[in-house]
Amino acid sequence: MSDAPREQATEVPGEPPAEPGTHLRVAVVLLVAASGAVETISFTALDHVFAGVMTSNLALLGMAVGRAQATGVTAAVLALAGFGLGAAVAARCTRRHEGTATHWSRPVLLCLAGEALLLAAGAVVWAVLGGAPGRAARDVLQFGAALTMGIQSGAMVAAGRAAAPTTYLTGTLATYIVKGVGAGRPNRWVPLRLAALIAGAAACMALLRTAPGWAGLLPPVLVGCALLGAGVPALRSRRAAPGGE
Repeated sequence: MSDAPREQATEVPGEPPAEPGTHLRVAVVLLVAASGAVETISFTALDHVFAGVMTSNLALLGMAVGRAQATGVTAAVLALAGFGLGAAVAARCTRRHEGTATHWSRPVLLCLAGEALLLAAGAVVWAVLGGAPGRAARDVLQFGAALTMGIQSGAMVAAGRAAAPTTYLTGTLATYIVKGVGAGRPNRWVPLRLAALIAGAAACMALLRTAPGWAGLLPPVLVGCALLGAGVPALRSRRAAPGGE
């Protein structure tokens, strides 16, 4: 087992636990919007499976098997494999860093930067193909889309209390209804995340309808904006640390 130091959150006894600031909450909202955009391309323009919702893909895989539909099986397997690989990569990159409540660690930010680069590469390929990729290109893009959502999901898990789910919001919705609305303590950021998912999907669908070659540009732009927002508290934390500038 490695003896390398781990980044840990520190809390002052007797004081309420720290909470993520507005910059991080907005960054999460932007990542959710990016997820909605990626899902729109994945489901409507690629192989009719999801890039980040693996529960649905497992059901789609079962339906494809039941129909003896080879293309459906291939699409679901590609999405599952891409997502799993992306999550594993994020886990590997962040394994020595525990999440803090006030900022995202450098490995988490690097994972998101890698995701943004992959999405940008996919956007270039998408534009070159005019938003109408062939069978082989669709399979590659499908795997890549799921890979990026796996990286994003893994990074948010590693970020701990400073983040929230950004690619699958069923549990978020259930928790909001049961513990928020039901208990009279609703979190105002949850409706914003749900609205961001809808907005990201709607904006991307509008691009697919009116300017399909440009639709792939939306996800990397949103992730890039999220990175800029998340970088503010990370920079502040670094400057406040002993020896920081």
